Amino acid sequence: MTYTTQMNAARQGIITKEMEAVAAKEQMDVQKLRQLVAEGKVAIPANKLHTCLEANGIGSMLKTKINVNLGTSRDWKDLDMELEKVNDAVKMGAESIMDLSSFGDTQKFRRKLTSECPAIIGTVPIYDAVVYYHKPLKEITSEEWINIVEMHAKDGVDFMTIHVGINKNTAKRFKENKRLTNIVSRGGSIIFAWMEMTGQENPFYEHYDRILDICQQYDVTMSLGDACRPGCIADAGDISQIEELVTLGELTKRAWKKDVQVIIEGPGHMPLNQIEANMKIQQTVCQGAPFYVLGPLVTDIAPGYDHITAAIGGAIAATYGASFLCYVTPAEHLRLPDVNDVKEGIIASKIAAHAADIAKGIKGAADWDYEMSTARKNLDWEEMFRLCIDPEKARRYRAEAKPEKEDTCSMCGNFCAVKNMNRILDGKIVNIYDE
Repeated sequence: MTYTTQMNAARQGIITKEMEAVAAKEQMDVQKLRQLVAEGKVAIPANKLHTCLEANGIGSMLKTKINVNLGTSRDWKDLDMELEKVNDAVKMGAESIMDLSSFGDTQKFRRKLTSECPAIIGTVPIYDAVVYYHKPLKEITSEEWINIVEMHAKDGVDFMTIHVGINKNTAKRFKENKRLTNIVSRGGSIIFAWMEMTGQENPFYEHYDRILDICQQYDVTMSLGDACRPGCIADAGDISQIEELVTLGELTKRAWKKDVQVIIEGPGHMPLNQIEANMKIQQTVCQGAPFYVLGPLVTDIAPGYDHITAAIGGAIAATYGASFLCYVTPAEHLRLPDVNDVKEGIIASKIAAHAADIAKGIKGAADWDYEMSTARKNLDWEEMFRLCIDPEKARRYRAEAKPEKEDTCSMCGNFCAVKNMNRILDGKIVNIYDE
C-alpha cells in the first residue's frame, strides 16, 4: 500500500515508521495514535525529504512540544552563531526549530538544517520571498509567492507558516475595527501591505488548493498563520482575531479533504482570564486541530523578562488545549536573541509545557517530579542535579555558595527541615546549634 501524507496513511490504516516512533515516545498504543492522526487531532510533521528527522507528534493527548525560533537578520547575520543556537536547542530537548531568516543565503542555511538537524524544521515562506526576489514588495507576483512555498517544500521543511487567513474580507474588517497595535505578525503585515499596494487578493488564500497540492506531494504540515494575533492585551480576543480564526477553521477542513496535516497558530498577547476561553473556541472552530501559540504573553510591561510572561500564559494555554508552545526569549521586543537568551527561552518554555502536562494528566509527566521529590527527601544532591531541567545552572548555584555541611545548602544549614525531619523520624536527636 502507498500513501501521500501521514494523515493519508492513517486514514488507510497504515502504521508508518514515524507513527511507531511517536507512539513509543508517548507511551501510547500506536493504533490510538493512528486514529488521532486520521482525525487531524495529532500532526506528525515529516517532510519526505527530511531524512534525518526524529519524528515527534503534536496534538491531543500527547506531551506538549516546544518550538525554537532562530535565523539571521540584516543586523545580525552570523550563520555560525545561528547553527550554535540550533545545536544547543536540540541538546536541550526542543522538538522543533523554526528558521525565520530574513537576510543572506537563506536557502543554504535551510538546506543545512534539513540535512543535519533531527528536530522538526519549520519556515515562513513569506519572509524568504522578500529576500529571494530582492525587489520591491509590490512587484512580487502571486506566482512568485507560490513558487517560494514549493521551494521550501523541496528543501525538506516539515511545516510552513502560511498567512492564509487574512484575505480581503478579514482585511476589510480589520480596517473598520482599529486596534491599538495594528498587525504585529511579520508575515501578516507583509501580506497585508502587499494586498493594499496591489489591490489583489492574498495569493495564499486565492491559490490555497495549489498550496495544498504542494504540501500533499512532500507531506508538509500546514501551520495556518495568525496574521491578526493580538500584539497587546488591549487587542486580545477582538473581532479581527476571531474572524481570522473562523477563516482558519474553514481552511482546516479544506486541507483535511486533501489529507494535508494542519496546525493552527494562535495568540499572541492575552490576559490570563481570556486564555481558557480562547483555547476552547479554537478547539471548537478548528475541530480539535493542534493549536500552536506564541506565549500567550499575559502582560505587556516586561521587556527583558518576556520569557516569564510567555511561560505563564503558555502553561495555562497548554493546560486548556494548546499542544505546541513557541518559545519566547528575554530578548523578545528588543533584539535578536543571543545564545544565552535562547537557553533561557527554552528552559522557560519547557517548564511551562511540563507543568501543563502534569495538569492534563499526560502519561508519565508527574513521574519526573516524583523522582525529584524523592531525591530531595533523601538529600541526594547528585540525583537532584541529574533530574534538573537545567543541571548546569543548578550545580553552578550550589557551587557558588558551598554549605558548611554537604547534606545541607547555604540557605538553611542545620535548620534544614528535610534533614531534621529525616533524623527525628529515624529516632535520632536534633540539636541544631550543637552540630
